[in-house]
Amino acid sequence: MSGPATTSSTRRDFLKSTSGAVLAGVWAAQVGFPAIVRGAQDSRRLKIGLLGCGSRGTGAANQALVADSNVELFAMGDVFADKLASSLKMLARMHPERANVPASRQFVGLDAYQKVIETCDVVLLCTPPGFRPQHLRLAVEAGKHIFAEKPAATDAPGVRSVLESVAMAKRKGLALKSGFNWRHDFARREFHKRIHDGAIGDIRAIYATYYVSVLQPIREERKPGMTDLEWQLRHWYQFAWLSGDGYVEQTVHAVDWLMWTMREAPPLKCVAVGGRQQPGTGGNIYDHIEANYEWPGGVRCFVGARQQNSCYNDTSLYLMGTKGLAEARRHMPAPVINSPVEWTYSGPKNVMHQTVHDDLYASIRAGEPINDGERMAHSTLAAIMGRMAAYTGQEITWEMAMNSKEQLVPDKLDWNAPLPVAPMARPGETKFF
Repeated sequence: MSGPATTSSTRRDFLKSTSGAVLAGVWAAQVGFPAIVRGAQDSRRLKIGLLGCGSRGTGAANQALVADSNVELFAMGDVFADKLASSLKMLARMHPERANVPASRQFVGLDAYQKVIETCDVVLLCTPPGFRPQHLRLAVEAGKHIFAEKPAATDAPGVRSVLESVAMAKRKGLALKSGFNWRHDFARREFHKRIHDGAIGDIRAIYATYYVSVLQPIREERKPGMTDLEWQLRHWYQFAWLSGDGYVEQTVHAVDWLMWTMREAPPLKCVAVGGRQQPGTGGNIYDHIEANYEWPGGVRCFVGARQQNSCYNDTSLYLMGTKGLAEARRHMPAPVINSPVEWTYSGPKNVMHQTVHDDLYASIRAGEPINDGERMAHSTLAAIMGRMAAYTGQEITWEMAMNSKEQLVPDKLDWNAPLPVAPMARPGETKFF
């Protein structure tokens, strides 16, 4: 392994390994999307660098190669060699002529991100989100176009760093596309357009759910000789400094639905409850949080989040307005609006993860780079705000969250140094700062 990096968010891991069958299914679902060959302002053969070679990173690299016929996967980086090798094997099988990553451009270790960013034109930031602010900053300073998976950070100092990088990217004319993929679902886009046009009147309340099974549990015993850092990186989802808690890492999608519905206006304040009920896994995150937000005008928005096995699952958005109701449920055929004029989406369907990359590369080719980084950062902060409220038991305002001094990500990481796990938060005892 390489030596320690030196700034506040570093290192990347991966997401969990993906079976060939799963990714083959994803690939089959996406081949219907034609490659974008717009050749407007930028017709170069773009070199793609992948940071974080888990399932999400591998999927993002595949989607990038599908989105544009004149790109190649040029460099890859991960903390762990086994993750990189598994990802490359899969991508090379799917894209044998454009997965061009010889051993000299396969970077492993805590400084792999620096080497990948140096070599590419477009970087895919798919590591655990604790590292996102540092990787984003370096990529923007190096003048690279960027795909950044959600969320943008795991703490408020990280969000503030991201907002600075977003502004820098705009000044440099760089594309910065976030992984809030629901924003690219055709049905959801039309649904939200109609809501914003007044289909159910003024929004009075929102209920968003993210009830799912346990994600990325720790299924193995710690091996003798494994350092604290390696153990936490291999099980990054279970540690708040790396994932932000399941509420920030996954339920942030539901929080983003709120922000979208409320036209990107931030909430005024939030209270929340949460804890861990099912047996722990050695990490320090909650397995359920119920967050209650207030927006201007007395609008109340509620997010129910649970990651527990053998329970009722639901990932949906329910809207209540002055003229009617609307809902967009993940397992429904289409979003519906129940108001004086009822509506059900009946337009074309798409693979939203793929459309994210289609739009990114189209904007680069047209010389009109997309930058939705500010929206990405604000939705992330709204999720962090909910976690803060649950962990502390306090009412947290937007200003408190934005100005929080709590830094979860260590300033420096050393592969062999002790890295104690912070205790599980206890509402009423855990302090806000």
